[in-house]
Amino acid sequence: MVKHEEYEKRTEKLLEPVMEANNFELVDVEYVKEAGNWYLRAYIDKEGGITLDDCEMVNRTLSDIMDREDFIEDSYILEVSSPGLGRQLKKEKDFRRSIGSDVDIKFYKASKMPCGKNGKEVYVKEVTGMLKAFTDKTITIETDFSEDYEIPRAEISTVRLAIDF
Repeated sequence: MVKHEEYEKRTEKLLEPVMEANNFELVDVEYVKEAGNWYLRAYIDKEGGITLDDCEMVNRTLSDIMDREDFIEDSYILEVSSPGLGRQLKKEKDFRRSIGSDVDIKFYKASKMPCGKNGKEVYVKEVTGMLKAFTDKTITIETDFSEDYEIPRAEISTVRLAIDF
């Protein structure tokens, strides 16, 4: 297991009791380096939406826990926030909850996709459609041009909830 994955898993475990006690959902934990700084981020949510006070409380609690456990060698910035409207779908529970919702899918490289009524195929770097199904190997969406378009997960870089303005 890579160092960042180990830190994320341990942090998730430490946050479980805090999440349960407050009826919060731990959406994700990430440990990433950006602009020369390490960030430990926890994304939380709850029925009706997470508030700034909720994030502040979890941040203080997690900060105390991390000071006590002290398993991350690097200095890092701790952040606790909402996953936001266009949240990334990573875990099975994220996909399950989002069945029937529109998602934006970005590919690692241009992928062939049916486009138009004539079934002509074009290469695209991203696509938006309604999430219909998923497995550990594929994601199935419905687009304006295709009722069921099955995409191999190996071709997908990110899947996010689509934001409709």
